[in-house]
Amino acid sequence: MARGKKSAGARREEILAAVGELIAEQGIKGLRGADVASRLGVSPALVFYHFESLDKLIVDAFRYATERDLNRLDELLASEAGSTTQRLLSALHEYGPTGDALSWRLWIEGWAASLHHTELRAVIRVLDNRWRAVITDLIAQGVAAGEFSTADPRGAAWRITAMLDGLAVQRTALDEAVSRADVDNWTKTALAAELGVTP
Repeated sequence: MARGKKSAGARREEILAAVGELIAEQGIKGLRGADVASRLGVSPALVFYHFESLDKLIVDAFRYATERDLNRLDELLASEAGSTTQRLLSALHEYGPTGDALSWRLWIEGWAASLHHTELRAVIRVLDNRWRAVITDLIAQGVAAGEFSTADPRGAAWRITAMLDGLAVQRTALDEAVSRADVDNWTKTALAAELGVTP
């Protein structure tokens, strides 16, 4: 490979990351291949050499963002040596609108677009299910360790993450209608109600 020339895999990742950034900044509607090319300083032909259509590129960008967020979560939990309560709090912080997960603007755009896009809806459902599976597993671990009290770890996980989804919309789409402190406090209230734990 010539010096300075990017591999096909590296170029694809660069394009996918740029699409995610652009969607978070300006939304899906109206996104053009030329916008992606301009962001990267390449030709539109190069973008579509790697992706057969803009539609496919958008779906793959969400798939890429999903994997990146989940990998970050795996790394976070692998490095967290505290109690199950502490690991759950770390995961919820990463999941929620106070964490460092990829811009919530991207996911809100994805939810809206997925109403009319079957393949995108399937990708976003995978993200939601995998996140909730992690939270469900942590809650089940906490129950087994005697830290939490619930007969329904899956239901608790869904209710807690659904609350965080709604708060993320309030913070992101409605100009921070709720504060970070609100989110932190209400998350603790939810954990107390759902799991009988006071973090």
